[in-house]
Amino acid sequence: MDQHGEFEEFVRRVEPRLRQAMVGRVGPTAAPDAVAEALEYAWQHWTRVSAMANPEGYLYRTAISRSRQRRLHPDYPTPDPVRLPDIDPRLPAALASLSERQRVTVFLVVACDWSHRDVAEWLDLSESSVRNHLARGLDRLRKVMEVPTRA
Repeated sequence: MDQHGEFEEFVRRVEPRLRQAMVGRVGPTAAPDAVAEALEYAWQHWTRVSAMANPEGYLYRTAISRSRQRRLHPDYPTPDPVRLPDIDPRLPAALASLSERQRVTVFLVVACDWSHRDVAEWLDLSESSVRNHLARGLDRLRKVMEVPTRA
């Protein structure tokens, strides 16, 4: 397979997960631009990127650094209560109150159904760190949203 074909296969495999990760990081409005810029960078440096042990994680960090220049806080929209009655309208603000790692970890594990191993690989963390960020993030969400804890 030639370099162009290898890159196209990489994009098919990585782009959906990169998009999910960036929505968790910067929100749904800023994520597409961050993903596009990171993929453009990957194509321009494909020889080096394709030889990396974790090109997906590198691309995620590239997307973060490029999106940081435009947006420091996620832009989670308030759900429309008529269209999405099962989403608590307090959720966007509660997610925004989490640390970046907690927010991204909670989003990827809970909303996107990623495994702890996958999150650890993408975020360049240990699986125990992922479990800690997830537990702390969910605890914080419960407190912010005033969800009663089980006895």
